[in-house]
Amino acid sequence: MAKIFDISEEKIQRGDLDGKYSHNWVEESFNFERQTGKQISLSHTKTYLGTSIPRKNIFIMMLIVIAGLGMLFGKTFYLQTVKGGYYRDLAEGNRIRLRPILSERGIIYDRFHTELVENVPNFSLALIPQDLPRNAGKRKTVIERVVSLSGVPEEQITEMLKKYSSYSYASLVIKENLDYESALKLYIQSSQLPGISIEKGSKRQYISSTSTLEHNLSISHLLGYLGKLNDQEIEGLKDTEEYLPFDNIGKVGLEKSYESALRGKYGLKKVEVNAIGREQSVLAEDPPHPGKNLILTLDLEAQKKLEELTKNMLAKTGKKRAAAMAMDPRDGSILAMVSLPAFNNNDFSGGITQKKYSEYTQNTDHPLFNRAIGGTYPSGSTIKLVMAAAALQEKIITPTTAFLSTGGLKLGDRIFRDWKVGGHGTTNVYKGIAWSVNTFFYYVGGGYKNFVGLGIDRIAKYMTAFGISKKTEIDLTGEAAGFLPSKEWKLKTKGEQWFVGDTYNISIGQGDLLVTPLQVAVWTAAVANGGKVIQPHLGLQLEEPVTHTKTSLDFKKYDVPVSAENLSIVRQGMKDCVVYGSCGLMRVLPFASGGKTGTAQWNSNKDNHAWFTSFAPANNPEIVVTVLIEEGEEGSTTAQPIARDFLLWWGKKYLN
Repeated sequence: MAKIFDISEEKIQRGDLDGKYSHNWVEESFNFERQTGKQISLSHTKTYLGTSIPRKNIFIMMLIVIAGLGMLFGKTFYLQTVKGGYYRDLAEGNRIRLRPILSERGIIYDRFHTELVENVPNFSLALIPQDLPRNAGKRKTVIERVVSLSGVPEEQITEMLKKYSSYSYASLVIKENLDYESALKLYIQSSQLPGISIEKGSKRQYISSTSTLEHNLSISHLLGYLGKLNDQEIEGLKDTEEYLPFDNIGKVGLEKSYESALRGKYGLKKVEVNAIGREQSVLAEDPPHPGKNLILTLDLEAQKKLEELTKNMLAKTGKKRAAAMAMDPRDGSILAMVSLPAFNNNDFSGGITQKKYSEYTQNTDHPLFNRAIGGTYPSGSTIKLVMAAAALQEKIITPTTAFLSTGGLKLGDRIFRDWKVGGHGTTNVYKGIAWSVNTFFYYVGGGYKNFVGLGIDRIAKYMTAFGISKKTEIDLTGEAAGFLPSKEWKLKTKGEQWFVGDTYNISIGQGDLLVTPLQVAVWTAAVANGGKVIQPHLGLQLEEPVTHTKTSLDFKKYDVPVSAENLSIVRQGMKDCVVYGSCGLMRVLPFASGGKTGTAQWNSNKDNHAWFTSFAPANNPEIVVTVLIEEGEEGSTTAQPIARDFLLWWGKKYLN
């Protein structure tokens, strides 16, 4: 039964009902009406309701509710509309990945389109950091499993993950150069491990360095090899978006010089992956663009022949180190270039072992070193070609100027000797070149008594013009500039004044003068072609792999400050060297040629270096051959036979 509250009409009229009954107002009103038969006016309830919940409190509560709802709807709008794309991409990233498609590297060919390198399949074990478990314990379990599969130390893997943490979806190569069976086995064993991937790619196989052509290993100095990006390269290339942290890049040789053309451009594929990052399907694909092919000026047969001849001479004389090259003096095209000893660049393809690398670096004959362009040696008498040209141009001598060679010149208490005891008798420029008469060039360079020679300043001017003491800019890595001493250099480094004796030494290619075999070939070519210093090069054309469109490569040339007439006199002296001078072994050739021998002293306790440089045919030179045998003693007896036999082979192939 409902409780009857004490409500009187008087209380109702006064509106002073006790607030404690306010929550039962409806029930009280009903009972009052039933007992009295009177209705209660709603107008009497105003004061009563106001004392229960003040309007101010209701207003504040409404503001709080509205503000809360506003914040809720605002955040919802921000997340769904403003940042909707961002979070959609994040969610999609757990299922959709963009993965690069490697481009096929361009092939390198010789001038007759003989393939010198090919791309062969290669497999590697890799980690994708983003797909590794977030849980530290599970992550460690996966890494330990990778260690057992690869044999790579855990510390190395951990450091790698830390170092390349910013490359979240990049494949971090743990172990490469896997054969197919090993790759398949690892793929099966790691199929349920998140973040582990078997990557398929390609590596370089240098055909000229395989077992079937092992005698032709010296081409490795020219082709070079690929290697993984180092930290400096990664930093320098990070803004290009063309390389990934574990990419290969040309390290030396033509592979480095023509990296941008050979490399090509990555493709991209959009793939759907499962929970552990395994590719399920390809959603879209942008194919890669293969690299351009590189066609060389090199003749592989000529390369083999020149190396064969050089190796035979080394074996015959018991020597170990040499450099030789054949070049077209008309445009600088390298037909062959040999540096011995050499190395097998396939050892570097796909990563070289520490043991093998140590074998190379600890070899005292330095097989990784390209002597043809990087070795610097006293030039010996090959420099006399430049000296003769300078003296003729400066009118120090004429073709008929002659000096008496009696075995040398005495300067104070020193004697500057001829190589022939008793001397060569009366000598002009032709005979001076043909027989390499030192006395003639002492006069020409430093003067003697009343005769004024060129002096070191004018000698330096012409030597620099012929390319001495600066790089030829051949399209290979590792070229040296050589060295041309000066008065200032000697005073600064040795604390001594420059003497006439220093000029005498420079005039015959001794003293502190240093040149590369390539530089000797270049100044020989300038004499042969009538006065143009050409930029030597191995690159001939770049070829688009799909359309086979070829683009010729351009190289520089410039004129030396010597007249064609004076250079023809120097050429005649080189021809005379073959006809009656120290280049007599060349007479057996079925065509006329020119040559210059050289013997360079460099260490009083070791044998002299042997030089020979030449051109042919004599009246219209098409080839220059330059040979250096380290510690080969006499250029006329060890270096000259190599050039002669090569020119004999060359003439049968190119002149018949």
